[in-house]
Amino acid sequence: MANIHFRSIDDTNELLVRNIKIKREQEHFIETVDQCLQEASTYSEWQPVAIYNDDIIIGFAMYGSFGDSCDTWIDRIMIDEKYQGKGYGKTAMKQLIDHVSKEYGVNVVYLSIIEENRQAYHLYTKIGFTFINERDPNGELIFKYTIA
Repeated sequence: MANIHFRSIDDTNELLVRNIKIKREQEHFIETVDQCLQEASTYSEWQPVAIYNDDIIIGFAMYGSFGDSCDTWIDRIMIDEKYQGKGYGKTAMKQLIDHVSKEYGVNVVYLSIIEENRQAYHLYTKIGFTFINERDPNGELIFKYTIA
């Protein structure tokens, strides 16, 4: 059984997190971990975390809260190619929604995806995200999750 949890990125795990690799066909759907960490170092609103199963790093995520209305976003989530197809992504996303909603005290979480990323579209709608018929400034589809 999976024991998925999140840890901040620090000197003890940064190199391992930077070595996360996704499948080649997924690379044009998401920024690299290096790009994400650079963005997080520029914008303090972003919170990058390592995704663990027990003591093994299996992925990376980044979330934050922005704007006048403090919209809360799960901006990036990726599972290393070695651990894909085992249900970790779905479990991690559900736990990340719970983690982020509690951290920011919100009941709505947003994310966006590139329209061609059908696998992410299927996963997120299965979890309960709904497309809100809007696109972000980069043209990505915006999805909303409301915690009941």
